[in-house]
Amino acid sequence: MRILIIVGTLILLITAFVYIAGRGWLASPWIEGVPTAAPIPAELLAERARAQRTAAVLAGVNEPKQILFGDLHVHSTFSTDAFMQSLPLTGGDGAHPVSDACDFARYCSALDFWSINDHALALTPRRWSETVESMRQCDSVSGDPGAPDVVPFLGWEWTQVGTTPENHWGHKNVVLKELDEASIPVRPISAGLPRGADTRVVPSTLAMGLLSLAGMGRGGPDLVTYLQEQIRVTPCPAGVPVRELPADCFETAPTPGELFAKLDDWGHESIVIPHGTTWGYYTPLGSSWDKQLHPSQHDPARQTLVEVYSGHGNSEEYRSWHDVVRGSEGAECPPPRQDYLPSCWRAGEIIRERCLEDDEEAEECEQRAAEARANYLAADVSGFLSVPGQTGRDWGDSGQCRDCFLPAFNARPKSSVQYMMSLSDFEVSERPQRFRFGFIASSDVHSARPGTGYKEYARKDMTELRFGNFAEIPGLGPPASDPEPRSRPFDPETSSQIFFGLLESERQASFFLTGGLVATHAAGRSRDAIWDALQRREVYGTSGPRILLWFDRIDPDTGERQPMGSEALMQRAPVFQVRALGSFEQQPGCPEASAEAISAEQLERLCRGECYHPGEERRAITRVEVVRIRPQVQPGEPVEGLIEDPWKVLPCHPDPAGCRVTFEDSEFPQAGRDTLYYVRAIEEPSPAVDSDGVACLGTPEEEDCLGEVEERAWSSPIFVDYAGS
Repeated sequence: MRILIIVGTLILLITAFVYIAGRGWLASPWIEGVPTAAPIPAELLAERARAQRTAAVLAGVNEPKQILFGDLHVHSTFSTDAFMQSLPLTGGDGAHPVSDACDFARYCSALDFWSINDHALALTPRRWSETVESMRQCDSVSGDPGAPDVVPFLGWEWTQVGTTPENHWGHKNVVLKELDEASIPVRPISAGLPRGADTRVVPSTLAMGLLSLAGMGRGGPDLVTYLQEQIRVTPCPAGVPVRELPADCFETAPTPGELFAKLDDWGHESIVIPHGTTWGYYTPLGSSWDKQLHPSQHDPARQTLVEVYSGHGNSEEYRSWHDVVRGSEGAECPPPRQDYLPSCWRAGEIIRERCLEDDEEAEECEQRAAEARANYLAADVSGFLSVPGQTGRDWGDSGQCRDCFLPAFNARPKSSVQYMMSLSDFEVSERPQRFRFGFIASSDVHSARPGTGYKEYARKDMTELRFGNFAEIPGLGPPASDPEPRSRPFDPETSSQIFFGLLESERQASFFLTGGLVATHAAGRSRDAIWDALQRREVYGTSGPRILLWFDRIDPDTGERQPMGSEALMQRAPVFQVRALGSFEQQPGCPEASAEAISAEQLERLCRGECYHPGEERRAITRVEVVRIRPQVQPGEPVEGLIEDPWKVLPCHPDPAGCRVTFEDSEFPQAGRDTLYYVRAIEEPSPAVDSDGVACLGTPEEEDCLGEVEERAWSSPIFVDYAGS
């Protein structure tokens, strides 16, 4: 009897300990931290402004606005995916809170402005409150509000993932203008749970306890504490005005239209920026942006900018190939082309090759290949799991845009920026409705490091490489299997895999890049001046370097200039001028100001010993590429002939004053169509991390996998409507 009592007591104590671990009581919640860096010295800011004015004058720009560089897409480890990347079990180096982003922007990447955009789904009331407070602390040390050293903008990411092209809307960043209590929502607005999570039962406390203990020493207790905090937040009641909802509930808007309606109810100044639109990691096959132009899902007053490039790749370019063909007979796998190999087709080839190696008849192997293609399409973004024992190398460059500049993984062409800009909606108005986006780039960094593209180094820390390590976590990677010579149907709804386990994390890891930047032509350094530039679309994006770019329409009679982002109503041929200077070559290490502002330990932890440190020499701009798009003038008009990329290529000759080119569209009057124009300023080749995409698969994390690329800047379009239309 005594033994039974002892055994029972031990079982009770062990169960109690597991329960305690499962409640998240073995670790403390991660906090937002406190910025430590001092303000940037005023003389350093003045020197940067002088250098830019000198360059502008050389380029022939009279009375230039300031070009300020920022990053409007930054995650801290409050975001779930960022949190998981930071854990030892994925090779992470611990918490990177909001305060780290503030210090990094000041003294590592030397930005002029940035925004925090953690996933709203992960922002519990505590995390949102601490985010707001940390951003206010960051702003409080910025110096004179009229000319601050760095302007931090508060925001979040509305993260929506659909199961089909019809219910997929994608990701959008909400950026708020102000930081005071009266000008921000009480809570961020989420799109709700992602695909692969909405049908899953929340693990029991004991199961969470076992997870905590199994990961002891590798971040298990921290993970459970993080998840438990999120689980405890209750959904907001439906149908209640936003200002009457409880402060501590979880608010959702499943569609863009509902998001815009809630932002209107709050009434605060905000900009909504779609991003990663072609990123096929989670985007269903065949997804298209056509449905997002309908007035019920688009707010032209808030959704005024689009992100063309980030550390997740380039979303600019449209291509006419298809990843799937949908018809009356259902989904079909398109045949390969010289410039594109569909992943569904590659699935069939993998199975065919294995089948033939097993000495099966060619006819049998062809049937199995057809079966594999069908199984891949049925599983959509999880199609890779229909091939048993597959690895990232099996797929090669299937699904990738072979002739795009640093493309997003598994690119979806009908979600590209060029495709968006070619569309017209004729349903609700005699005048066609169109997207009139300004173009920006940013980082989409998940380690609180805004503006990571200032140098091409530290691949493990300056890109999202550790996403690939999710594939090695039980339940988040593909199930162990031998490479069988036959495909298996895969149903995500009945699989034990959840979210990241349903996606190609391993191969995706080789496509992550250092981030891009948004540049504003602003009348000053203040919050108001930067916001005004964003609102009027006088902005451009770069793939990371600080390229200087001016793009104007010129009135040939008066010489008056209208900048990028502007609109005009004309009948005569429009005339344009581009002026561009390449970015400064970088010196090794960090400038003296950075070393004096933060400790050597912080410089190493945050910046990895390298900061934005410009020298005297600029890289050359080799050419300017002009893109012309004539949006649809009737329903269903094919877009292939409407997107001319490049329409013109204008060579640039070596010149300390940079590149200056002028062009006109003499065809505009005769064509009689509304037209938009934008330019790319292309730098001479230079090394970049992960630029060879799939060729970097399996490269050790400590290697940067450098390849030569032509870094670039994308102007916002100038919209010229035909006066007779």
